[in-house]
Amino acid sequence: MTAVRPQILVIDDEPQIHRFLSPALDAAGYEPKRADSGQEGVRAIALWNPDAVVLDLGLPDMDGKDVLTRAREFYKGPIIILSARDREAEKIAALDLGANDYVEKPFGVGELLARIRAGLRQGMLTPVAGGVVTAEDVIIDLDRRIVTRAGERVKLRPKEYDVLAYLARNAGKVLGHVDLLKTVWGAGHLHDVQYLRVVIGQLRHKLEKDPAQPALLVTEPGIGYRLAT
Repeated sequence: MTAVRPQILVIDDEPQIHRFLSPALDAAGYEPKRADSGQEGVRAIALWNPDAVVLDLGLPDMDGKDVLTRAREFYKGPIIILSARDREAEKIAALDLGANDYVEKPFGVGELLARIRAGLRQGMLTPVAGGVVTAEDVIIDLDRRIVTRAGERVKLRPKEYDVLAYLARNAGKVLGHVDLLKTVWGAGHLHDVQYLRVVIGQLRHKLEKDPAQPALLVTEPGIGYRLAT
């Protein structure tokens, strides 16, 4: 009996992208699916409900962020953005709209496959509202609002816990500065990135083995943070 392979939908209008990605995905044990435009991509997501989506932001018929917004109305799986290196603002906007991760063009197939694997793991393991998230020796009990490190309870201030809990609920996913600020501080503080940096620094001091070289609360330069599990 043939095993069912995870479906990966690639939405990109560049034929060369499909030419080298399709065999790479196939060799890695996935079933590649293809869409060449935004409209086709939205229809394909609705039709196939793929296990993960790779989405180029520069599509010919509609903005890739519009594809992302429409897909997030009904699709809960991981969406990984392909973006040119000089479009940082677009990457931030895409993450704030619900993308799970991004890969910069030009990219290596190995990196993209690693991002896909991480997205699939996140989809299987990340709790939506409550539950327990483990990152090395740190345990975050979202139902009881208790954080422990190496078995010892960690005392967190309210904003520290709120930031950590939001990262934990989206473990492995890059969360943009704006998303974090809006969720924890409110819409009036979207530009107060220093607030977030201070809290992240405090959390690293309390949770990381080496706060100077964080392994749990990872910075995505110019974008935001992720909790590595």
